[in-house]
Amino acid sequence: MEGIEHKMVSVNGITMHIAEKGQGPLVLFLHGFPELWYSWRHQIVFMAAHGYRAVAPDLRGYGDTTGAPTSAAHYTTFQVVGDVVALLDAIAPEQDKVFVVGHDWGAFIGWHLCLYRPDRVKALVNLSVAFIPRNPTTNLLEGLRAIFGDDHYICRFQEPGDIEAEFAKVGTKRVIKKLLTYRYPGPFYFPKGEGFMNSYDSPSMLPSWLSEEDVDYYASKFEQSGFTGGVNYYRSIGLNWELTAPWTGAQVKVPAKFIVGDLDLTYHMPGTKEYIHNGGFQKDVPLLQEVVVMEDTAHFIQQEKPNEINKQIYDFIQKF
Repeated sequence: MEGIEHKMVSVNGITMHIAEKGQGPLVLFLHGFPELWYSWRHQIVFMAAHGYRAVAPDLRGYGDTTGAPTSAAHYTTFQVVGDVVALLDAIAPEQDKVFVVGHDWGAFIGWHLCLYRPDRVKALVNLSVAFIPRNPTTNLLEGLRAIFGDDHYICRFQEPGDIEAEFAKVGTKRVIKKLLTYRYPGPFYFPKGEGFMNSYDSPSMLPSWLSEEDVDYYASKFEQSGFTGGVNYYRSIGLNWELTAPWTGAQVKVPAKFIVGDLDLTYHMPGTKEYIHNGGFQKDVPLLQEVVVMEDTAHFIQQEKPNEINKQIYDFIQKF
């Protein structure tokens, strides 16, 4: 679409697909679940038109990126951040630091990229998922299970093959539609054998920001790759907690901006609003310069409100 180029890049034993457009300082876009480079289609075109080189990969396990192992043990922040660093070395060896924009799991990876390799990032704009400081005594996965129970989607994603079988019953296109159009700010439950909130129904009409063509693109890629790669990020949560013990209490020391929708389920997780607005977030990310809460906006914020997000990103990175 609109002159976007597609390339394959060898990184860490996998072949990573990237979409890119434009010339200038590099802006790297990191997607979440159940997404692809395509989630950044509006931002790629906008940033390229405003003097930047926009690059969005399909992360390991997703889309046209191939060669990633199927075991969840290969999807920790260390492997995925390693992919990102190797990608930067391959496509922009002349740029010591780049701009990074992340959403959902891409935001989680963005925070950890800055935690592990702050020397590679000029500034960070993260959407939907705030920094999550490591609790020294409670595994994040077990903490979620204690609060929400076994039917919470993150807990349901843990058993290899289980959720993939459920998704197969629902159908890939219905799964994509249901996930991308979810607007309820409360917790997302997926009771075993009962589908989404006891219903396999997809919305009869898509929102204005999501077309049938968009859904078909996502569905075609997940039909091709399956959901295991994407779900493995959730399956690595417990292992991430174990491996990141040395970073307990560590700060993210990169200039940052955070944007979230007021209907985003992540914003309504217990304790999240208090953490974001009452000083905890600023303490852990001392160079956090701005927090933006967008009204009447749900989780897939860069697709739902592309013009506003484009401007928010551009206005921030212009400072550097």
